[in-house]
Amino acid sequence: MGILEKISEIEKEISRTQKNKATEYHLGLLKAKLAKYRSQLLEPSKSAGAKGEGFDVMKSGDARVALIGFPSVGKSTFLSLMTATASEAASYEFTTLTCIPGVIEYKGANIQLLDLPGIIEGAAQGKGRGRQVIAVARTADVVIMMLDATKGDVQRELLEKELETVGIRLNRTKPNIYFKPKKGGGLSYNSTVPLTHCSEKLVQLILHEYKIFNAEVLFREDSTPDEFIDVLVGSRVYMPCLYVYNKVDQISIEEVDRLARRPHSVVISCGMSLNLDYLLETLWEYLALICIYTKKRGERPDFNDAIIMRRGASVEHVCHRIHRTLASQFKYALVWGTSTKYSPQRVGLTHIMEHEDVIQIVKK
Repeated sequence: MGILEKISEIEKEISRTQKNKATEYHLGLLKAKLAKYRSQLLEPSKSAGAKGEGFDVMKSGDARVALIGFPSVGKSTFLSLMTATASEAASYEFTTLTCIPGVIEYKGANIQLLDLPGIIEGAAQGKGRGRQVIAVARTADVVIMMLDATKGDVQRELLEKELETVGIRLNRTKPNIYFKPKKGGGLSYNSTVPLTHCSEKLVQLILHEYKIFNAEVLFREDSTPDEFIDVLVGSRVYMPCLYVYNKVDQISIEEVDRLARRPHSVVISCGMSLNLDYLLETLWEYLALICIYTKKRGERPDFNDAIIMRRGASVEHVCHRIHRTLASQFKYALVWGTSTKYSPQRVGLTHIMEHEDVIQIVKK
């Protein structure tokens, strides 16, 4: 029996099994087996022959955004509207067959936008170049899931399922579980909160499925068996996702209102260029980017050339971005902006910068 057949059997058994107190251990074990087989399925086979055309696009710019969705939802039209790149768009499916990169220039930042080929159901098992598409999506900072507003919620549910299968967790944070394998001493199990989904016996069963008999496990939140398996596997990617509903000019205003009110959702129309400015603003927030301006002594700040950093960046990060030796020669910095109590404020390397701050670095 191949891996795909084993996965199919386990999925059928999970759907057949009634969820109650008596079956929670059995379900936990099935989920552990399922996660193990799925990770085996995603590993590239060692006997793979000559490599085909890949989607290896060099990472460039200040951030990377992956544009995924089913065929013919308007991804290529969106790329052509937002960037200077022309991606072939047509009314038939699978117009785009490879990964097409473009660059969005916004607030002084260069955001790399990747137009990926349309995903079809079963992409996680490799259908329709699905694995290559999903592998590129894992390297992005934010995923834009392009959906056809006329198709309701069907596309969203199917795409979420495909991404979940390959270990991409959308708009979720990593479970607060400490896990460390040991050489001996058996299982050391503890929790700082009351647990309603997991127990020591269930954790032990899941660990045995992965041939782990000695480990330290500490639950710092009430996590599910699925979340514990995610920590155990360790290859899960947690990333923000923006659900973009295209073709809203073809549905009722009530339906537009319903979709727009959903969390992490933006409604647009590529055909009529509606709401694209708001989408860019929201994308900027999700990427958590900030602009920092530099200033030379006795001169005005240079507002034409911003340094793009991630939110939470310190003065030390700014020094490294300007020049790798600057931090070692650093004496102090003068900062103007919202991160300071008064302007200018004399700060050290650990000071956290905020959006549109101005910095002047003084060397030793």
